[in-house]
Amino acid sequence: MRRIPFMAIALILGSSAMLAAQAPRPPGSTRTDLQRHDLSIPGWETIQARVDFAPGANFPAHRHPGEEIIYVLEGILEYQLEGQPPKTLMAGDVLYVPARVIHSARNVGTTQGSELATYVVEKGKPLTEFAE
Repeated sequence: MRRIPFMAIALILGSSAMLAAQAPRPPGSTRTDLQRHDLSIPGWETIQARVDFAPGANFPAHRHPGEEIIYVLEGILEYQLEGQPPKTLMAGDVLYVPARVIHSARNVGTTQGSELATYVVEKGKPLTEFAE
């Protein structure tokens, strides 16, 4: 009988737990992480990602454990922040989403929509938590 080293088992279980903790991506949207860095404030980090939306794609209501700063790269995207009217943004427009505010996004255009999302979040918490 062949024995599997303890470290190999720990690595496999740790990787599985990390994948399970990540929120599934809604159909029609992709996120490409560009960079992640610790901040000078203990327990906080910044994550920068490109998020692409196919025409008609919707990213459902969710929140983050910190702020999100959005810069629209291309297309026409509509954002709905809890308690506010919808905001339609085009390439070059920006949006600030306060910490833990429930929000959603959808591509209301006929071409791909893309944003550069910069998150300033508490380290070790899931980046995206879907609203119930």
